[in-house]
Amino acid sequence: MDRTLAADLARLPELLDATRGAAADALASLDARPVVPPAGKPYDPEPLPEHATGTDAALAAFHDRWEPRLSASAGPRYLGFVTGGATPAALAGDWLTAVHDQNSNSALDGGGQDLERETVGWLRDLFGLTAAHSGTFVSGATMSNTTGLAIAREWLGERLGVCPAEDGAAALGPVRVLSGAPHSSIAKALSVLGLGRNSLVRVPTLPGREAVDPAALERALADTPGPAVVVANAGTVNTVDFDDLRAIEALRERHDFWLHTDAAFGAFAALSPEHAHLAEGLDASDSVCVDLHKWLNVPYDSAVQFTRRRDLQARVFQNSAAYLGPLGDHPDLVHLTPENSHRLRALAAWFTLRAYGRQGHREIVERDIACARALGAALEEDPAFTLLAPVRLNVVCFTLAEAPAPERLAALREAVAAEVFVTPTVYEGTAALRAAFSNWRTTQADVRRAAEALGAAAREIA
Repeated sequence: MDRTLAADLARLPELLDATRGAAADALASLDARPVVPPAGKPYDPEPLPEHATGTDAALAAFHDRWEPRLSASAGPRYLGFVTGGATPAALAGDWLTAVHDQNSNSALDGGGQDLERETVGWLRDLFGLTAAHSGTFVSGATMSNTTGLAIAREWLGERLGVCPAEDGAAALGPVRVLSGAPHSSIAKALSVLGLGRNSLVRVPTLPGREAVDPAALERALADTPGPAVVVANAGTVNTVDFDDLRAIEALRERHDFWLHTDAAFGAFAALSPEHAHLAEGLDASDSVCVDLHKWLNVPYDSAVQFTRRRDLQARVFQNSAAYLGPLGDHPDLVHLTPENSHRLRALAAWFTLRAYGRQGHREIVERDIACARALGAALEEDPAFTLLAPVRLNVVCFTLAEAPAPERLAALREAVAAEVFVTPTVYEGTAALRAAFSNWRTTQADVRRAAEALGAAAREIA
């Protein structure tokens, strides 16, 4: 064994304690450090070290070179994208994930698979899904959507008497995937799956909404020869709008389609009695995407996919090798996603669900919703800003009241970067900004700091 590696092994408890100290210091500074650090000098990569220097030196180099450049994305005012943090329990679970270093895909080493299945059961219950849905952990919403649409592709083949998993997507002929306001990952998934971005047909939405118009969807289905795929939204990125899943389900009485629902963060509305109606009908979906490193507040990367057709899922992703577990009636996880290697992502989710339960996570969801409403109200009262949509759940979509040009919004974002991070978007042709609340640490005090920073910056650039 390399002498430095052997020395690190002998000092492992001490090194882990040093790492714990560095982690504690980083988390303790979240509230005070810049949310997005100012741009420094251009990146200048160092060469790979020739000789071993040990973990102490690596910790010091990381602290000096890289930590100052990292955003405070784990903190309470990182409101860009839809980014959660990591609850204390989730962080503990993630550390132990690395410690035990499980590849949890095979029944030959089954503890990890059983833990994942238990966690998936808890999540299924959390989102109001029935036992008809089975689920598997994946890396994020893009992979969850891709997996769900891969199963949909196989379903289309079943309807048409072909097998895309064996014969390729070309065996299907032209495919139509209908959606009102699909997330960008849907087109990406269709490209990966060989169905093509051009198979995505945008269906008109309700006036002033991002929710699909059910009547327009029915007309599109009537114009579609053969079976189709419908991608519904349970929470759009810009305005957290929800398709009427019950109305879409009712269309099945007259039309043949696979229903995939992208509920990346909108599924968490089910935790709040006031907002649970938004996610009603989710269980009717044939496949469902839910992202966990958003509102469950587990570390990146983590998501789950659900489906009613595990048999088709296994047909797509089955992997035949003597050293892997059997396919069988209860397929090993290796047969259910694109990954042969599959870290025990479920452990962080298991920890936070076990530690805080339904009520603890309901409190996080409802507090974030209240914070989004408060920021929306503050911006509505400020003449410098215009809300572009009502605050339906946890995202505030807004712009400058005067001359909302992309460059002025970029200047605004840069001016407030030390206090709050928001991301750009375009809504109904207007350049805009989004503030998304999903972090377990965020409070009304953070809302006030964000609103004050945005207001001051707007007056400055005016």
